[in-house]
Amino acid sequence: MGIKEATIYLDNDLNTYYAGQTVNGRIEYVFDKPKKVRGIHVKIKGEAHTEWSESKEEQDSQGKTQVTDTTHTGNEEYFQISYYLLGSNSGNEIEIPAGKQVYNFTCALPPVLPSSFEGQYGYVRYTIKVTLDRPWKFDQETKIAFTVINTLDLNLNPSYKEPIHMQMEKTFCCFCCTSLPLSVDVRAPVSGYCPGQVIPLQVDIDNKSNVQLNLVKIFLRKVVTYRATSPSTVTKKTKDIILTLQQGPVDVGSTKQWNLTLEVPPVPPSNLVNCNIIDLDYDLKVECEVSGMHFNMKDKKYITIGTVPLVGMSGQPVPSAPMPDGFPQNQPAVLPVSPGQPAMLPNVPLGPNGDVAPGGWVLPGSVPGQPPHQSLYPTLTEPVYKESPYAARTIQDRGDSNYVNIAGPANFAPYYPTYASVQPPPLPQ
Repeated sequence: MGIKEATIYLDNDLNTYYAGQTVNGRIEYVFDKPKKVRGIHVKIKGEAHTEWSESKEEQDSQGKTQVTDTTHTGNEEYFQISYYLLGSNSGNEIEIPAGKQVYNFTCALPPVLPSSFEGQYGYVRYTIKVTLDRPWKFDQETKIAFTVINTLDLNLNPSYKEPIHMQMEKTFCCFCCTSLPLSVDVRAPVSGYCPGQVIPLQVDIDNKSNVQLNLVKIFLRKVVTYRATSPSTVTKKTKDIILTLQQGPVDVGSTKQWNLTLEVPPVPPSNLVNCNIIDLDYDLKVECEVSGMHFNMKDKKYITIGTVPLVGMSGQPVPSAPMPDGFPQNQPAVLPVSPGQPAMLPNVPLGPNGDVAPGGWVLPGSVPGQPPHQSLYPTLTEPVYKESPYAARTIQDRGDSNYVNIAGPANFAPYYPTYASVQPPPLPQ
């Protein structure tokens, strides 16, 4: 082969960046003999893809049952930057000497990108592919995926501070008389949380009925809608249970109060902003199982998973800098920037020479991986980045040759910011 090693390194240990930051990296090759190439090419891209198959049974003209399989797909590209690190596609052959060779590359990410997401029927994925462009032979590709996080600041939308309250009540008929009600009341202090935080739940039950309440189950669910555009526009919705809590029973004529907690795992933030083919939501679902032949009681409320926790509630730190003018109050809490318009955030440094990054994109932080919002909340502890439980089956995709070398894990899982040390406000008494 000639290549003994090909490894891609980025300037950030966890390969995790915020939209608008600059990705710097290098590829290191070790060749066991000199190698003739046309050039070395890098391609950095962000895209979303959805795909699933559906079978349909139909009777043909002879009355036989025919099964047709249709694959539904959707695609969206957010950016693609590609250039030669060495040589060109039209230049003369270059001989690379044997031994270790290092080539650097850089890319400024656009300021608004959907966060990395790996799901059952689709993904939002950011990849770097470095290709040895060899005349007359197959190209040799080296590829990794990296995480991009789009800031969803829970402090920017008042609705995320609203408490959650679910009230369920049911009476049961027995012969000709109706029982007194069974009441179940579930509360959480706010509607917005970050991974690593604990959702405090208070469950109050007053069972005046003549039926035992066997179990109260509380689910944290990830609700995803995938959209395909080819061969036609169709959607597919999945509801995955992330966590389950259960308590019970509550006897006839008794009352109970439970204080429970749900710790949010490292999951992607809600609202994949700018992605039109995948919608991501989370909800809390409560299901009360009663004995006998009666229907269960159910309710659900949406919650928002963000990347910056609520501050300034219950004596927590408050922002030191005012929010920039023009923050949309009712939109997902993202920084209001469009490509080509530098984001002039308070206290956010520009590039090393006071410049704005290529394409008019701002460099939000001089420290790779440091959240761009950190200057707004100087007393907020920095997040700990943790690997998501949801991983890709492989990052080899439609455009890759069979000779692609996946330099990182093929079953790549994104990293998300977690805030275990930041407590949400307590339940109102």
